[in-house]
Amino acid sequence: MKISKAKLNVALARKQWNQRDLRDNAVVSAQTILNLNKGKTVMPATVGKIAAALGVDVTEIIEDER
Repeated sequence: MKISKAKLNVALARKQWNQRDLRDNAVVSAQTILNLNKGKTVMPATVGKIAAALGVDVTEIIEDER
């Protein structure tokens, strides 16, 4: 799955978090955060962890598949 960088940044701004806060609270690796920034796909479970840490639904941060 691909996470939208724009949507992720909005969710981070709402929480007043930076990417380090996201990494620590979602319990994902620094490499995962780098992959997100590069626009790479991540495992669905990882997207779930990130969404849960941010307190949003998964559909709020993934890219639209049109």
